[in-house]
Amino acid sequence: MSTFKDLGLSEHILETLTANGFEKPTPIQAQAIPLVLKGNDLIGLAQTGTGKTAAFGLPMIEKLVAEGKRPDPRNIRALVLAPTRELVNQIAANLKLFVKKSPLKIGVVVGGVSINKQTEQLARGVDILVATPGRLLDLVARKAVTLTQGRYLVLDEADQMLDLGFIHDLRKISKLVPKNRQTLLFSATMPKQIAELAGEYLTNPVKVEVTPPGKAADKVEQYVHFVPGKDLKTTILKKTLTENPDGLSLIFSRTKHGAEKLMKHLDHVGFKAASIHGNKSQGQRERALKAFRDGEIRVLVATDVAARGIDIPGVTHVYNYDLPEVPDAYVHRIGRTARAGRDGIAIAFCAPDEIRLLRDIEKLMGINIAVASGEAPADQARPAKGRGGRGNNGAGHRKGNGGGHHQNGGRPPRRERPAGEPVAATSGFTGDDLLRDERRPQRQERRDHGHPQTDGRGEGNRNHEGKKHHGRPGQKQGERRDRNHGGRNENRGGGERREGGQGQRRGNGGNRGHQG
Repeated sequence: MSTFKDLGLSEHILETLTANGFEKPTPIQAQAIPLVLKGNDLIGLAQTGTGKTAAFGLPMIEKLVAEGKRPDPRNIRALVLAPTRELVNQIAANLKLFVKKSPLKIGVVVGGVSINKQTEQLARGVDILVATPGRLLDLVARKAVTLTQGRYLVLDEADQMLDLGFIHDLRKISKLVPKNRQTLLFSATMPKQIAELAGEYLTNPVKVEVTPPGKAADKVEQYVHFVPGKDLKTTILKKTLTENPDGLSLIFSRTKHGAEKLMKHLDHVGFKAASIHGNKSQGQRERALKAFRDGEIRVLVATDVAARGIDIPGVTHVYNYDLPEVPDAYVHRIGRTARAGRDGIAIAFCAPDEIRLLRDIEKLMGINIAVASGEAPADQARPAKGRGGRGNNGAGHRKGNGGGHHQNGGRPPRRERPAGEPVAATSGFTGDDLLRDERRPQRQERRDHGHPQTDGRGEGNRNHEGKKHHGRPGQKQGERRDRNHGGRNENRGGGERREGGQGQRRGNGGNRGHQG
């Protein structure tokens, strides 16, 4: 199937898509849309940037329009759940584009904005409600909305919702939506918990898979610098940024404090930089993102608030200043470059206490990342087998991207992709990416067996810039670490209620972190 018309969509929707330049469906859209139109429950496995919003949004809109009904006051006809307010806003923006010239109304429910205005919006009823789980349950508790007319339930980025501890909220919400519904679950990865979730909420689902878990975009060239500590990380970073003055660079730090301090340093030495993380207000984050998209700033420092969401085709470089503790997060980070058919470069910095994180990433992706400079400690050297970079096939020991000078914009010489390696889709609508809310994994020194705090405190205030070691400390052989993901924060002025949790995918059922 090569066009949206082949998928069975109505002329009205086809006209809307054509008017906005959408002619060729992406692979996930081509597979999912006919199945959703037939009424199947669906499990969609696809990375961000593959057009998931249209994959579930277009057929759902098609069916809602055909039914010709209107929701009762304080009720809904379809519910879309997403883990962060930025993703909710982006999904809603795309859906509003699709429902133009139709009677359907799109509602948005997120934290960080007035709950009273949201209550007024829901009083009239909405056809499709896009929401974060926490704020939705707040409104349900206030009797501002009921879900008894919901016939469609979409769980987007389900793996991240589980990572953030939303599993209990999802169970509560699913009980409020009638059982005779159509349920669609979309996820970038398929851990055991997602399979269990699907078995619990979906009926005879059809599974469609576009990109295997752990698969990065084929046009991303990957390199790693082995460094003894943070000072050399910063030195190489500044050198590479200087060598690529026209590039658009996204830098990931593990903590809010670290991101802010690095941004201020880069700004102080002359780079046009901004930062986005959980301590920034919604307005600050939106302004920083707009300036980055418009090219007013060339460097954006972020925590994993942005890992699955920034949809800026012009990003040329992604830097992992700190390696993430969850390997999947690396894949989502570097997926911010090489978008819409472009090439991109991903550069990682690896300190001695981050070696195990790097090996976990390489194991997930099934490659050896090319070495741009430095050497891994002898006792942590990687196996000889494997390939690096973008199909580097052992060419990893080249200097580059800050470790040496190159004629081609600071990157090492390009190597040809091995025969048979797939090429990412370069066309079609991929408008379901956006800035994601921060939920970084973090260590929890003390177990909290009571209720999570709701005082809005920050995420640990670990000053990475002031410590010699700032990755995950080395582990003894056989030692297993607990990991926490996120926390709960309730902004008592009608702000956002963020619920994180037990690090579902890592089996740490008892610990909670607290995040601002």
